[in-house]
Amino acid sequence: MNNAIASYIPQAAVKPVQALLADENVTITIKSERKTRHGDYRRLPNGRHEITINANLNPYRFLITLIHEIAHLEAYKNYGIGIKPHGKAWKRTFQKLMLPFLNPTVFPEKLLPLLAKHFKNPKASSDTDVALAFALKQFDPPNNKTYVFEIKDGQVFKLYNGKIFRKEYKRVKRIACTEIKTGKLYLFNPNAEVELLNNEKTVS
Repeated sequence: MNNAIASYIPQAAVKPVQALLADENVTITIKSERKTRHGDYRRLPNGRHEITINANLNPYRFLITLIHEIAHLEAYKNYGIGIKPHGKAWKRTFQKLMLPFLNPTVFPEKLLPLLAKHFKNPKASSDTDVALAFALKQFDPPNNKTYVFEIKDGQVFKLYNGKIFRKEYKRVKRIACTEIKTGKLYLFNPNAEVELLNNEKTVS
């Protein structure tokens, strides 16, 4: 394991992760923040494997992402190239690899019930698990961002890419928001981080 990885994950997880990676022909690369993903896995043309993970993740999110990507590698090795990226083979592998880490020496106790529920049927991204995603974000460094669910209906906000939206209403799991420039309606994860704009004047 790349020694630098040890500084990104909980201390109690270092040796188990080292054991997981001991016999793997894999390179792990730390990347600058990518808004669309926390990490990824790919098999290289030379037969090696590469895992990339965002550097800005807190230790608990980093560990979950790392095991998520290692599960892709293990599922590929055990089941072959034809499996679905986040299908049953990957889910079973992710559950098996993650189980030894689900204890209070690695994760804060308040996260464990949420993790146990999530790993009954892990999703392609833990961000789709609203309760877990919000709980994990509480361990991020403070910033000036606001969550969409905190904004009042009718208020206006800006995304990281500069696009401006108005919050409309909450659906069952998502929040409907209108893009000001195009008038199109989009559905947001309630935990999406945004910049609340000055809403004293109506934006049209």
